This record gives sequence, C-alpha cells and structure tokens, in this order.
Amino acid sequence: MQIKPRQHLLDIWQAMAHHSFHDGEWVWGEWGGESSVADAERLLCLLYPATEIPAFRLDDPDTTQEDVQQALRRAGGRLDVPANLVTAAAQFMRTHTDDDKSPSFAGGYYFRSEDKAKELTEEQRRLGVTDSFSMSITLCLATLGFLKVYETRTRRSDIRETIAELRSATSNRLTAAMVSLLRSFTVNVFDTDSSQGRTLTELLDRGRLSQRQVLNTFQNRFRPLRAALVESLFLGIDIQEGLRDENGLFDCGWAWSLVKDAPEIDTDEPIGAQPEGVADPAPHLYFTVVALDGIQDLFSDRTLTLGLLNTEQQKLAEALRLRWELTQQYWSGIARFHADRWPLEDIPWRTTGQKLESEYFSLSVAAILVHDLMRRRATDDDLTRTVSVMERLAERGRITSRMTRDDPLVHQLHNVGVALPLQGSERAGPPMTWSMNDFSAQLLKRTIQLCALSRNLASHDRLLRLAEDTFDHLWRRRIPDGEGVGLWDNVHAAYPEADIEERQVPVSWSITERVTEVMVQAHQMYRQPPIRSLELTELARALISESDHLLGNEQMEPAPMDDGRHGMELRNMEVKLRRARSLVDEQPGTAYALTLEVLGQLDTLARAREAADRGV
Repeated sequence: MQIKPRQHLLDIWQAMAHHSFHDGEWVWGEWGGESSVADAERLLCLLYPATEIPAFRLDDPDTTQEDVQQALRRAGGRLDVPANLVTAAAQFMRTHTDDDKSPSFAGGYYFRSEDKAKELTEEQRRLGVTDSFSMSITLCLATLGFLKVYETRTRRSDIRETIAELRSATSNRLTAAMVSLLRSFTVNVFDTDSSQGRTLTELLDRGRLSQRQVLNTFQNRFRPLRAALVESLFLGIDIQEGLRDENGLFDCGWAWSLVKDAPEIDTDEPIGAQPEGVADPAPHLYFTVVALDGIQDLFSDRTLTLGLLNTEQQKLAEALRLRWELTQQYWSGIARFHADRWPLEDIPWRTTGQKLESEYFSLSVAAILVHDLMRRRATDDDLTRTVSVMERLAERGRITSRMTRDDPLVHQLHNVGVALPLQGSERAGPPMTWSMNDFSAQLLKRTIQLCALSRNLASHDRLLRLAEDTFDHLWRRRIPDGEGVGLWDNVHAAYPEADIEERQVPVSWSITERVTEVMVQAHQMYRQPPIRSLELTELARALISESDHLLGNEQMEPAPMDDGRHGMELRNMEVKLRRARSLVDEQPGTAYALTLEVLGQLDTLARAREAADRGV
C-alpha cells in the first residue's frame, strides 16, 4: 500500500474529530484524565502535524486549507478549531497537576499489575513514568510553538486569557519533564562474574571467544565512553569507582521512572517539589528509546528557530543532550560489537537485567542504532546491514509473513504485548508491568527514518517496500465501527484466525499517535531531494550535449512557411533544455526525460525534412 501522508493524515484527523469533538467542543470521554501518557498522545495526534507540516497549520485560521477544514468540520469552523485546541490543552495541564500545583506525569491505566489477582494502589497509578516525561517534552514544544503564532491571530479576550495561563503551565511542565528525565537517567555497573555480566558477555559473543577476550574488546571499545561518563556526569561515588574499574561492565540509559535516591536538580523554575524516586537504577531498552525520541525535539531546527526554550531550559537541554549522545554511542557500540557479526543480527535480543528475550527488544536496540546513524555519517555497510535486520524483524513479527497456528508472536507483539517488569514498583504496592504492543508502529517509524537517511538506491528501495508493507498491515488494523472508528487498534483485522484478547480501553492512543508521527516523517522524507544516480547524471549530460548540438543544427535550416509554428516549437525546445540543465545535478531522471522529449521532437523535424527532400 502506497504511503500518502497528506491523505492518510486527513483520514486520521477526520476520525479524531469524530471521536473527540461533540457539538464543536473537545470531549475527553470516559478514559480522559486517567493517564497523562494517553492524554498527551491524543493531543499530539492533532498538534504534532499542525506544527510540523505547513499545509496542516491550524494556528493561523486565514491559512487553513480547505481539505483540512473539511476533515475537521466536526471540530468547528476554521476560527473555532484553534480555540478548541487551546482549551483542550489547558484542560490537560490542569488535569495532570498534583495537589501542590506541580505537573503530574502519572502512568495511570498504562500500568498493570504483575499479579492479575492484585489491584494496583492509587499511589502506584500516580507514579510518574518516563514515557510521560518524554511525551510531555514533545507536547509542550508543539503547544508553545502553536501559541506563539495563534496569540497574534485571535482577538477573543477569553482565549487570550487561556493562552496566558496555558503558556505558563506548559513552560512549567516542560521544565519538570526535563528535570524528570535527568533524574531517571542511570548508569548500571556490574561485575563480569555476576548474572548480568555473564548475560551481556554471552550476548556480545555467543560463545565464540573467551570471557577475557570479550572483556578486553569491551574495555578498548568503551574506554573513551567510560571517561566521558565519569568526567561529564554527576554520578554517585560507587558508580564512578565502578566505571574506573575496567575489569567491570556497565550499561546506561533510562529507568522506567525517577530513580530511587536520585538527587534533586537545581532549578529556579516554579515546578514544585521534586518527588522521590522509586525505580531501581537499571536502564530499560524501551524507556531509553522513548527518552531519546523526546529529547531530540529539544534541539530540533523548529525549537531553535522559534526560541521555545528559556535560559534555564536551555541548560537542562544541554545536560540531556549529553546523555542522549552518550547513550546512543553505548548502545550503538553494543549492537555492532563485532564487525563480522553484529549482536543485533542475532534475533531475538536478550536483556541483561530482566533476562527477557523478544523481537521487540531487538527492535528497540535497532531504534537506538537508527538514532546513532542519523546523528553521525552512516556508512553504506551499516545501512545495508540495518535494513536486513528490519526486514527480518518484519518477517519474524508476522507482518510480512503469515501467522502459524496458535502463533505466540501475534499475542506477544501485537495484542497483549511484551510485559516489562517495572523494578522498584513493589515499594508502593504489588509489582507492576508495562505492556509494549506497538511493535508494528515502531517498526514502521524506524523504517521511515532509515528511508529518509539512506542515499543508496538499493537500500532505499528495500526500505520503501518494507515501509509500505508495514503500513498496509497497520492501516488494516483501524477500528471499523463504533467508538474510535478510523483509529487504532483492531488487531483481529490483521490476524482473523488469532485468539485476540479484548482491550479494556477502546482506542489505543499510543499506536494512533505513532502512526500520526510516521505520517509526518513520511511527509518530510518526500520533501527531500530524490537520491542522485551518478550514472544517470552522466547519461543525462550526454543527452543534453547531443540535444544542444542537434538543436543548433536545426536552427540553421530554413524556416518553413507555417505562420511561425516552427519557430515556437524551437523556442519550446530551448526552454526544455534550459530546464533540463538546471535539474541535471539534483534530478537527473527528470532532466533525462525532458531531453528525450527534445530529441524526439528534433528527430520528427529531421524525418519530415528528409521526406520533403525525397518528394522534391
């Protein structure tokens, strides 16, 4: 299925308007307010495209395009829609605020009890989660950018008051989210003889070398990174000493929530009291990927151009950027530990802390590798091998291959999802888990990112085909009727023979938001210049040279008595050749096609002249 970002986004927006608006007003519904993650994802389905794609802008009603107005007609007229979004965002900020007026990042119903017979406590459901920290950064930046334009376009006094309140609350939430991400970052140091050390050693070499050889390679590969972690970050004494001991191993990334005993971050921003952490100091692959996705928005071109961060937030952003870069370097090095066979290519990946195996974790490591490849200049070999990993994950994940009878992967990756134990949650009640069932959406997201990065024709073509196959799979999973029609997630539509467990919540905002985000990325990918072919460029230049010569020769022939049509035809050829010369470096294929037209026209004139000469 071809990916058509504009049309598919309009379809999603129409479904959003049908679900979330009633009589032109935003309606949160039964599940609104129960999870800060879900509510942020829901708002981003509208705000993210509206602030990233000029054709979908809603902050200036005079520029709202007709098809956008038509898709959102249930949300009101072109003057009403931005005001309704401001009102909905203000409601979000008020709802997800603690009693002391500090921002709340509660996971809510996204948290699950490991023991189905035991209910989670209210205190557990109010715990902040890294997914919310990261999602809040993206939401707050989108909201601040939206307000920056819209406040200059509206004259409604009530909306202006709401904008002032919303801007202050959004800025505070952004600062609190950045502080929380700093306090949930962790470095975990462990011995080679520990259970975690043995798991990492086996993962890195699969038994081909001795433990000592693996350790020596690890020391050499990560010595500069160890030094950077010790010198650049304010870590505990025990962690610093552990990192200086090169006979030990380590990993780094983000825990599922604020780390227990994590020190408070000094800030002058009015974010309220910083809560105590409960999470064990152990990085989780899933939450590390989520954090990396949000942090990169802090130094995007849009954030810098609009000046969305104040001075204090810029300092926090620099601290997060350092952790963002170090984490990518670590996991990219782990994924490509051996040049002859990457650990990433041994699917499924096994986590060292929880000792869980799943294709989802392989995808998470691949996602960090994609981040790293986007950050630095990726080699063709790195891209080609990563493409092969993505293709294998799609096949193993039953996206490009058929399911087997009673296929467990359908249940694990698409329906209930991989249950990730949240270590430390038992301090507040029954042990909790986090369900990861967005495998298809995450695979599509990383495939599009790689597609935008690749400048190799063969790899780009493979990635585009994989993206279209994955998108076709996801598009079939839209809800066909009832509440949430046109949104996600109806897993049974893609796997009609599978025994699908009915969802408690009718709409999956996590998958809906990720598909929306992918459409934005696909739009940006198509806006890039096409990949240049050196061979095609040389051929186009040769054709232009031949056309120039033949056109010059034709212009020396006597003009026929045809009321100037011959002269107009020659001038038209000149225009086409001028256009071809201007495009030959960026779009050699187009230049080639234009020149072929000119050659065909010149040949037609030459044959007509030859026929006339023979007649004479």
